[in-house]
Amino acid sequence: MTKEILLQPYTSKNLQLKNRVIMAPMTRSRADNDGNIPTDELQGIYYEQRASAGLIITEGAQVSKEAVGYINTPGIYSQAQIEGWKKVTDRVHNEGGKIFIQLWHVGRNSHPDFHNGNLPVAPSAINPNGESYTPEGPKATVTPKAMTKADIDRTIQDFVTAGKNAMEAGFDGVEIHSSNGYLFHQFFTNCSNERTDEYGGSIENNARFFFETLDAMKQAMPEQKIGVRFNPSLHGMFGIEMDEQTIPTFEYIIKKLNDYDLAYVHLSEPFNDVSDVKHAVKNIAKHFRPLYNGTLMINTSFDQEKGNKVIQDGEADLVAIGKPFISNPDLVERFENNIELADWDTKTFYVPGKKGYTDYPKAEITQTNK
Repeated sequence: MTKEILLQPYTSKNLQLKNRVIMAPMTRSRADNDGNIPTDELQGIYYEQRASAGLIITEGAQVSKEAVGYINTPGIYSQAQIEGWKKVTDRVHNEGGKIFIQLWHVGRNSHPDFHNGNLPVAPSAINPNGESYTPEGPKATVTPKAMTKADIDRTIQDFVTAGKNAMEAGFDGVEIHSSNGYLFHQFFTNCSNERTDEYGGSIENNARFFFETLDAMKQAMPEQKIGVRFNPSLHGMFGIEMDEQTIPTFEYIIKKLNDYDLAYVHLSEPFNDVSDVKHAVKNIAKHFRPLYNGTLMINTSFDQEKGNKVIQDGEADLVAIGKPFISNPDLVERFENNIELADWDTKTFYVPGKKGYTDYPKAEITQTNK
């Protein structure tokens, strides 16, 4: 009997995956040590348990100390962090899995508490009016420091170094987090970018920092091992408000990415109801699929049925699934065997330790077939 398309292998020029079920990147806040270092007994086991995914994309890992904005999130800028991630990638590879690391800079969504009292950096000095989860608990965000050209150049180099570090740590690739209101996304949108230099104003200028980073990274690591993530219709969350230039900006970016030889482009469907938002696109996969010739991954609230449909309809090649992977380490096997999914515990999403992290059991049939 032919397997449903979600469970079939996927092969492109740059990706060879055993199925099309992708473990989406999810912040889990388990790197609760002084160096924000992933460990064998926590992150190692967690990702190893989920290695039957076609591809794992890790939680966001900050590319520098300046990039951090949430407590207990791992980094990929120190040698100790590289050594910690090596244990993770070894475990996943030993189980026959593949794993990319998501490279992260939160920009203005950080807080001075993470930076010895210094302001977080952003395209412009505009407060996102959100919350940052600091070591002392949630605190209101502040007005950030507008980045100088030197700040931008340094940040580009931070991403280049992070890409090199990821290769040293044994990752199969990296995903540049250009989404969800974080630093690159802040440059894309006029609500957070009021610059009058070459990094603001026009669509091309708003996208310049991202493409300069991508161009620099592909000189330092294989271009074919780079994926990118975007959330075009994000609105009313993470300090982002859409306007008439937002979707044209993402259309420009996605079309321009056809000139690159990337692993994939990863898009999110709207996080909230945008049916009344004048400039929003309601169906992201359907809208952007015709614009991109390479591998397209889609995300946000997909289950087995919806995942199969979006691929069958030709709107995406791969489907990234988040929360079900938290409570079902054997999600792929449960799909294969039509096993009911276990519920997740939201109270343990962002707390330290093994509880709600590595202690979700696999189904009996999965364990039997191991």
